[in-house]
Amino acid sequence: MLPSSCDTFVALPPSTEGQRIIFGKNSDRPCDEVQEVVYFPANNYDAGEKVECTYIEIEQVAHTYAVVLSKPAWLWGAEMGANEHQVCIGNEAVWGKESADDDEALLGMDLVRLGLERANTAEKAVDVITELLGKYGQGGTCMEDESSFTYHNSFLISDRKEAWLLETSGKHWAAERVEGGYRNISNQYGITTKIDKEHPEMREYARSKGWWDGKSQFNFATVYSFMTTGRIEASGGRYCEGKKLLQKSDGHITAETMMDILRDKDSGINMEGMFMSTGSMVSVIPTNPALPGVHYFTATPDPERSVFKPFIFVKNAIELKETTSPSYGPDDPVKKKPRFQSKPDRKHELFVKHELVAAIIESYKDRGRKITESMRQLEKEKMTQMEEFLSHGIEEPDLLADLFPRSVKEEMAVYGKS
Repeated sequence: MLPSSCDTFVALPPSTEGQRIIFGKNSDRPCDEVQEVVYFPANNYDAGEKVECTYIEIEQVAHTYAVVLSKPAWLWGAEMGANEHQVCIGNEAVWGKESADDDEALLGMDLVRLGLERANTAEKAVDVITELLGKYGQGGTCMEDESSFTYHNSFLISDRKEAWLLETSGKHWAAERVEGGYRNISNQYGITTKIDKEHPEMREYARSKGWWDGKSQFNFATVYSFMTTGRIEASGGRYCEGKKLLQKSDGHITAETMMDILRDKDSGINMEGMFMSTGSMVSVIPTNPALPGVHYFTATPDPERSVFKPFIFVKNAIELKETTSPSYGPDDPVKKKPRFQSKPDRKHELFVKHELVAAIIESYKDRGRKITESMRQLEKEKMTQMEEFLSHGIEEPDLLADLFPRSVKEEMAVYGKS
């Protein structure tokens, strides 16, 4: 399996317009995989309760925060998402000198969800993820079949004031604080000599393996990667292209800028083929805590042919039925051992309708162009409405309880007209 992965971006003042943090990610996954967008309210638990993640059960915490997640429908974790405290997390597959583990443990995607459910700041999310990593490890196949597709994980995590880049290799890790400007990650290690937190044995482990001499300046990417960091900067990679696209709008990065980057096919960021962009997310987080964050999700493949629809955390937010996949409970082939003996239909309502429209766009040029224009028009209208909340706050939160489902229905109405 060729190393296929996605791209995650964050832009902070002064690279953004207005005092806002803009977070974005494409989830690049097998082209036949369904990505759902789901909401879980905050919850309290009794002592001793467990939570069943994708492959293993772990201790539950006393309180989990409300989360909105974009996730492959077959697993428990998430590729990306946000919580009620405006913490956003996306993860990337990374490969290095340490081999990735086949043994079932926590998936990187489980760690994304656990970080969002348990942390009210980006730095706390780093602590939550690394603590769980130390206790339970990471491992298990990341695809809904028996092919062993495993990887280590890097995470880009943001909140209202800063971002953190966390990179792992087995149970070892390094983290870097990002306090301004922009940062993007693809499927390579990117932390070099600026390390703000680390696994206490990370350097000694590298020295014992002969990857580091113990004397020269410690560079995480050089020490733990297959390749030198010079290769990370090599032109042509998605990482470089992403960096260039951010650079181009430096000082003026907005939600639209981020959506355009995620839709960019020339750079390979909007991936096509056996691995493709199956879901996309853009979040706009004002640094002012009195203002709400707005989280846009597609819940459908190929952002070029999708609508970014808004979600805002409000007290009585309702379930996102149209983008929730069917549940098979204990009969799910992922739960039964041996796993993955069959694949059930996981398509949610929006996915089914989007699939038909995508085929029309592909086959009929003029008709396709009109549909795409209508989808963009709807997106633009939604973003104009959201600008009001981002600038002035929310007066009647109950009116936003069905914001995302309502937007999904409007998108499906656009399809109906086509």
